Amino acid sequence: MTDVQGTDLDIQTQDGVVDAYLVHPADGRPRPGVLFYMDAYGLRPHLRSMADRLAAAGYTVLVPNVFYRLGRTPVVELPEFIDPGADPTIWERLGPVVGSLTPDLAARDAGAYLRRLADSPLVADGPVALTGYCMGARLALWTAAAHPDRVAAAAGFHGGQLATDDPGSPHLGAPNITAELYFGHASNDHSLPPEQIERFEKALTEAGVRHTCEVYPGARHGYTQADTPAYDKEADERHWAALLGLLERTF
Repeated sequence: MTDVQGTDLDIQTQDGVVDAYLVHPADGRPRPGVLFYMDAYGLRPHLRSMADRLAAAGYTVLVPNVFYRLGRTPVVELPEFIDPGADPTIWERLGPVVGSLTPDLAARDAGAYLRRLADSPLVADGPVALTGYCMGARLALWTAAAHPDRVAAAAGFHGGQLATDDPGSPHLGAPNITAELYFGHASNDHSLPPEQIERFEKALTEAGVRHTCEVYPGARHGYTQADTPAYDKEADERHWAALLGLLERTF
């Protein structure tokens, strides 16, 4: 396993300062860049460990706190093991935070994140890849649509609300996407019912987007998150194989 080096940094945007985590192979050589979009639970030890694993595979990975407008990490105090079933107030506190990040704000912030990667001597020249989890899957789609010249590949895992009736629904950006996409849906996910999966894939197909969409049988929303009850080791390892395969094809 390649040794990695991680550091905390700040990124200036039009609306403030984002606290973020950057990790890369310890040799310091420029590597392909990956913008890693967090889930609603935020930038925490588990996400850092996921970014470390990705960096060890040969990438420079940036994980921004996308809720920076409401404060630095942790925006909402959460326990080490996050179980909304045991504490329903978790989502009462997180709901308004998630809702505050509109598609327009997300796309604008993405420009700052992508510039930070482009300016880093640790990132190889050229487009980057995206990966996103839960709400981060929506952010990956909005970013791929808003910045097609900067995004070569995008992945999303156990994403919710990908193809709704909302005018800002992520699937509506499909005609602008030039990246190759991979999406691993959870079969047990109330935030992405079968009709949304069908609508999402139809939008990608009609737009001519190169894509693979798979449903992970038995997996729950959040299956990659080992600090939650939704974690599914088999589905998580399948996610890693799919993500690394996409990145290998891209870079």
